[in-house]
Amino acid sequence: MARYTGPSCRQCRREAMKLYLKGDRCYTAKCALERRNMPPGQHGASRKKPTQFAIQLREKQKLRRIYGLNEKQFKLTFEKAEKIKGVAGENFLSLLERRLDNVVYRMGFGSSRHQARQLVNHGHFLVNGRKVDVPSYIVRPGEVVTLKEKSKEIPFIRENAEKTKAKTLPRWMEVDPENNVGKITGVPSREDFGDIQVDEKLVVEFYSR
Repeated sequence: MARYTGPSCRQCRREAMKLYLKGDRCYTAKCALERRNMPPGQHGASRKKPTQFAIQLREKQKLRRIYGLNEKQFKLTFEKAEKIKGVAGENFLSLLERRLDNVVYRMGFGSSRHQARQLVNHGHFLVNGRKVDVPSYIVRPGEVVTLKEKSKEIPFIRENAEKTKAKTLPRWMEVDPENNVGKITGVPSREDFGDIQVDEKLVVEFYSR
């Protein structure tokens, strides 16, 4: 399945929740969900009792859209999580969170996951001193993510770094916004996903049919 290229806010309306796909705009009155809190399309306002499959599908779609992955990438990540010892759903969330594009977003270098993915694609970051331009790279505990020296002069990156000083960071990372350096200090647990309002157990059920 190809990557979605339509309006980002349409996805939030479809899932009836903020997916924070537009960065700072999602926190203002311009948010489409604030102005039109109903699913998009001709039959958006209609109400039908969803089947169990529909409920599982919606949870899967919410999570996939939050992280901005296409179906193939998403399923491959789930299959990798299943092979890790432990609870599949929590392992899945942990792998999604430790993708380099999401780490860059969580550290505050990008205002949204989409912007963070572009920054990684364009080679603006180093992991343990080596350039990594693969958004799906899984950052491991102990690894250090650094913004390249030349990239520090990009205006919107400087603005994002300033905002990071007042931002509450996840417990599993440390960030030095002055030097644009972040370090992964551990593996995220289920308690660290408070802003991800998705029942990952339903996602596991969807792929286990």
